[in-house]
Amino acid sequence: WATCSMSWKTMASTSDLPLSSLTAEERRFLERAREMVESCADRGTPRFTAFLDERQQRIARSVGSVPGVECGFFGGYDGAERALFYAVPDYLLSADGEENLFPIVPVTAAYPERFSLEHRDFLGALMNLGLRREAIGDILIGSGVAVLFLWEPVAELVLTELTRVGRVGIRLTRGKPSELPSAHSFETITGTVSSMRLDCVVSFLTRESRDDSARLVRSGLVTVNAAVVESPSAKVSEGDKISVRGHGKFIVGKIGAPTKKDRLHLTCQKYR
Repeated sequence: WATCSMSWKTMASTSDLPLSSLTAEERRFLERAREMVESCADRGTPRFTAFLDERQQRIARSVGSVPGVECGFFGGYDGAERALFYAVPDYLLSADGEENLFPIVPVTAAYPERFSLEHRDFLGALMNLGLRREAIGDILIGSGVAVLFLWEPVAELVLTELTRVGRVGIRLTRGKPSELPSAHSFETITGTVSSMRLDCVVSFLTRESRDDSARLVRSGLVTVNAAVVESPSAKVSEGDKISVRGHGKFIVGKIGAPTKKDRLHLTCQKYR
């Protein structure tokens, strides 16, 4: 599986995260996921988690399918980043309307196009309703429209209570448009780095000093491909996703040829 969520057609396989790297809470989560699969096999009843982040999805990949049960991820549309882990009797996935199996409700928010609302605006408004983060899937933002993917138990609360995002009035309807807004917009960051060490790249991305960037890494505030990396000397490669708490999330793009001073040209994308 890739690091992003998959459609429900994809079967589970082995995680790339060793058990020894998991925290006690993550091991409990893995055990619950295994129990879901066993319960589905024993009772023939579909089982689902709430929305998982990329790290949790990587952990759940070590839960393999058993005969008659299909496991995978689905977030409401193909390519979703936040997704439910599911264990479902395989015969159910060949039926029409199989999307309806999943406890995900898409909700479309309409608002005047003259206002510019961002992902964080909608996320903050949803959290202010008392929702937990795992009840909220992807939030896709377009011009005058946003599509929210919600865990089914909270959808009615949102449809009833969410009338404003910040100071902007919105109108909510259950369902999603035929054409979804783009999942992300990006800001391009270009420049040079002395090397592809993690602390160097974090310094480049955040504009913090090299020493401060190394402290961010050692403090466990930096993830690479959804895994915490605490070694400032860890190597970064093209395509890596780096999150720095308090600074945002980035994709490492093209690594160019060295300059005359032996620095590397680097192009990255910052999630808006």
